[in-house]
Amino acid sequence: MRRIALALVLALLPGLAMAFPDRPITLVSGYAPGGSTDIAARILADRMPAHLGADARIVVENRPGASGAIATEWLKRQPADGYTIMVQETGAGAAAPNALIGGTRYDSLNDFVHLGLISVPPSILVVTNNFPGRTPAEAIAAMRNAPRDSLTYASSGVGGVLHLQSEMLAQLLGTHMVHVPYRSGAQMLTAIHTGEAQQGVAAVASAAAMLKENMVRGVAMLGPRRFPLFPNIPTIGELGIQGFDSPAWFMLIAPAGVPGAVAERLNQALVATLAEPAVTARMLDVGHAPPGEPNTLAATRAFMARELALYRDVVARTGVRLEP
Repeated sequence: MRRIALALVLALLPGLAMAFPDRPITLVSGYAPGGSTDIAARILADRMPAHLGADARIVVENRPGASGAIATEWLKRQPADGYTIMVQETGAGAAAPNALIGGTRYDSLNDFVHLGLISVPPSILVVTNNFPGRTPAEAIAAMRNAPRDSLTYASSGVGGVLHLQSEMLAQLLGTHMVHVPYRSGAQMLTAIHTGEAQQGVAAVASAAAMLKENMVRGVAMLGPRRFPLFPNIPTIGELGIQGFDSPAWFMLIAPAGVPGAVAERLNQALVATLAEPAVTARMLDVGHAPPGEPNTLAATRAFMARELALYRDVVARTGVRLEP
């Protein structure tokens, strides 16, 4: 009977994929509107439906809190039918499970289907415009020489990758700064612009508009190479800070158990969307870098497994642990 039931399910899968979607898809962002995760979600919601069917529709829903962990935990409990998906980023996916004291109430590898990478941009260290030092090297020197707890840094939330990256950077600089958490990248950057916080590690996608308008200053890219949108901003390695190994990424996920044919269809729609020249240009313009590697379901799951291991190593090596 089990074999017969399985055969019936497998026989129905192609038809299920053909009918999908027959109602709106909810695309969740774990952050407030305006940040890098929300920007990616809205670009996908705008263009992915064209690759899913004439009547397809995607609606963005923001569920901010705990650097994406609240939304991720909520997603885990949703029906595994492909109608609820999420833009997840490094913080909730790989950093928090390893660095957050007490961990998370979800398994990033086994509680979700990994539908494909969206982008792999570097993070960027930004400072308020009146921060000491006019050059990147001078700003870094000011951070090194600042008395303990005399500087504040903003993040998009406790336990997120930007929080972890800021703590790692402070450790490498030999200093200690006061953390001021916000609910999104947009809010943290507004705080840096107004001087409510003096600095912070931001996603390039969140910071791009303010950097272009000279509302905040870019000090360094926290990645191995400069970003084409801001070619004059050096990498952290160019400023003499070695050992910073904490990449960022954005990924489309769904609850575990989504039928294979539906997952494949969502993956193919994502890949086709990211391949559109207009989408590629738009993503780069707002600070999202193309994945630049195979983007199949299997490859994305393997990517997540590697990232979890990498952040486990980063946390063990640096000793950075984050309070919930």
